[in-house]
Amino acid sequence: MITSHISERLNISERQVANVIKLLDEGATIPFIARYRKEATRSLDEVVIADIDREYRLLQEIIKRKTTIMAAIEEQGHLTEQLRQRIEVCFDRNELEDIYMPFKPRRRTRAQIAVERGLEPLAKTIIRQGDRNIEQIAEKYVAGEVASAEMAIDGASDIIAENVSENSYVRNAVRRLFAAEAIITSKLVKGKDAEGQKYKDYFDYSSPLKRIRSHTLLAIRRAEAEGCLKVDISVDIDRAINRIETVYAKGGNSMCGTVRAAIADSYKRLIKPSIETEMAALSKERADREAIDIFAENLRQLLLAPPLGQKRVLAIDPGFRTGCKVVILNEQGDLLHNETIYPHPPVYKAYEASRKLVSLVEAYKVSAIAIGNGTAGRETENFVRKIRFTVDGIEVFSVNESGASIYSASKTAREEFPDYDVTVRGAVSLGRRLIDPLAELVKIDPKSIGVGQYQHDVSQKALKESLDRVVESCVNSVGVNINTASKYLLTYISGIGESLAQNIVRYRAENGEFRSRRELMKVPKMGAKSFEQCAGFLRVEGATNPLDNTAVHPESYPIVQKMADDLGMTLSEMTADKNIRQKIDLSRYITAEAGLPTLSDIVSELEKPSRDPRRTIAVFEFDPTVHGIEDLHRGMKLPGIVTNITKFGAFVDIGIHLSGLIHISQLSANRINDPTDVVHINQHVTVTVLEVDTERKRIALSLI
Repeated sequence: MITSHISERLNISERQVANVIKLLDEGATIPFIARYRKEATRSLDEVVIADIDREYRLLQEIIKRKTTIMAAIEEQGHLTEQLRQRIEVCFDRNELEDIYMPFKPRRRTRAQIAVERGLEPLAKTIIRQGDRNIEQIAEKYVAGEVASAEMAIDGASDIIAENVSENSYVRNAVRRLFAAEAIITSKLVKGKDAEGQKYKDYFDYSSPLKRIRSHTLLAIRRAEAEGCLKVDISVDIDRAINRIETVYAKGGNSMCGTVRAAIADSYKRLIKPSIETEMAALSKERADREAIDIFAENLRQLLLAPPLGQKRVLAIDPGFRTGCKVVILNEQGDLLHNETIYPHPPVYKAYEASRKLVSLVEAYKVSAIAIGNGTAGRETENFVRKIRFTVDGIEVFSVNESGASIYSASKTAREEFPDYDVTVRGAVSLGRRLIDPLAELVKIDPKSIGVGQYQHDVSQKALKESLDRVVESCVNSVGVNINTASKYLLTYISGIGESLAQNIVRYRAENGEFRSRRELMKVPKMGAKSFEQCAGFLRVEGATNPLDNTAVHPESYPIVQKMADDLGMTLSEMTADKNIRQKIDLSRYITAEAGLPTLSDIVSELEKPSRDPRRTIAVFEFDPTVHGIEDLHRGMKLPGIVTNITKFGAFVDIGIHLSGLIHISQLSANRINDPTDVVHINQHVTVTVLEVDTERKRIALSLI
């Protein structure tokens, strides 16, 4: 039933779903399944496999909840076979809670008080709506705490109202009405105009709930949480009540009038607040999902940004008063040297700083210079570009500082550099980001990297799960050199957790570099399952077996060896000769475990063994005449770098410590629904200045 339910929801065959679930239950990771089990999944990608995983976990939670509900109802002695079947076939969380509602323990309600006073028979009589005098019937119930017929009718009406509110058909009818027609409105809370100025656009706002943009909803909900706005979700009250009346109201007599009054009360007092809360949660969940998806895609692009590669780097963390911290890193990102220079006021030792950088570049054979883009970043970059180095070909790069201060003060940084202060750690992080952004950025909480949209307003659990999955996906898609990878990078490799990553690093320190993938089995706690999951994503440069430095999984080595044997060549010879490989008839090597998808991947990998899938880094320069917002004017064309993408547009760094916004309408001459169709993180663009608001510090840009 689970597989068929997921199959229907995701429009994927039951066989694919069943195979993915089986692999997940066996401990396989999503990257491993996507890369090495294509025959079982029929080449489903990571996104779809992750969707199956999410739906599977959700259904497991629902099944667990069903068990709890049935046990509670059975304990009360109310679990009939019909009710059991209704619960068993239900896989909607809200409907399941609707079924359970009449049996759920609750605080003492007006209806319960009326039942205790013996008014339930009267309520049943009224709900039948016979043509009898309601006051005369109610007189029979006047006794004890029921002082009058009117009081008896009111109590019976409370019982009817509660029964109506617990009717799952009624709730679903109202729920469908809300889903189709609900309007969300926000109003300014009296006396909060000054405090809520940043939410000015929503002081008197309304929109169909199903059409509201995710960033708008998250902004409104944040304003509500801060006490600036009052938010309401409603439908036309008459339409809602009419829908309920079609279920209960039967005629025009006095009893029918009482039932109609109870229905109106039920809707206003019980149903509407409940469904509104439900809709608020569902709309927030949708907005969260959209915002998280945007954040995840931005993070993916940032993590897969082009690396400089293994070159010596001089990195500068810029500053004015405290100077610029300078570090030298070797090809692996190890710290070789650090000191401070003062090229800017108030100290202003520009000549000494210039000579020091020239000597460091020459002494350490530096290939590139990384400069943080924060405070004093542009000034430092301009200063460095004017220096005449004695070494040719020195490239200067501006590096995004987002999250560097978080890393430099973190436990991870303290473990890596216990003898250095935060300024040195920050400069090292900048340099390493240039050498390999992925390897460095995995050490930082993704929320601190600066590419999100309302990341602090969304479900933090869902956000963490999504971002962790993105990091894992990126690390595994690039692959990791087992002999240079840090513990933090290894943690994200399929099948390797923190403990095993630490064991790998410790084994490497004690025994020297790994000489083969198979040697991983000597690492403490590296079992067969962990090896199966991680081996294909780890690279061993210079290994005896050339396949150890490819994405070919060890389980496929015999197939590749047979290919080489059939060609009368060694593995190295076959890997080096493209013309020979093209003669391989893959159909000869198909087995039950390895079909054409796997064989095609193998040949593709042999075409580009150990090649980094990321793009090549390019040098970029901002307009040297622009240093602040006061230098901008309408119509200017400027070079910029895309730093963040949201649903409503893209933010671009134009070199003035204040990003400009390209609204989605200014990204393309044609109408687009998603900015990522046009731009990506770290893309170099040329933009036109449309508007400059110096008071609000806002810059409107265009890509058209």
